[in-house]
Amino acid sequence: MNIRVSVVIHGRVQGVAFRHHTCRQALGFGVKGWVRNLPDGSVGGVFEGDASAVATLIDWCRQGPPAARVDRVDLLEEAFAGEFDDFTIRY
Repeated sequence: MNIRVSVVIHGRVQGVAFRHHTCRQALGFGVKGWVRNLPDGSVGGVFEGDASAVATLIDWCRQGPPAARVDRVDLLEEAFAGEFDDFTIRY
């Protein structure tokens, strides 16, 4: 079953290559969507794909790359749209 989840990751998540690592993880898990820095210092994104792959990526985001400190991950489940062909970093 395919799902779509919007995420916002809070903590020390900018300036630590969080977006780059998230993109690499997503591509490895077969998840499509995007990730970007948000003005408040958090990182946001939309993940689409197989439910277990999206869950695995979300679990990874709870830890992040070595230099990150994740305080909280907010999730919003949405209707699967299938609108993405790959996973990208948005600026």
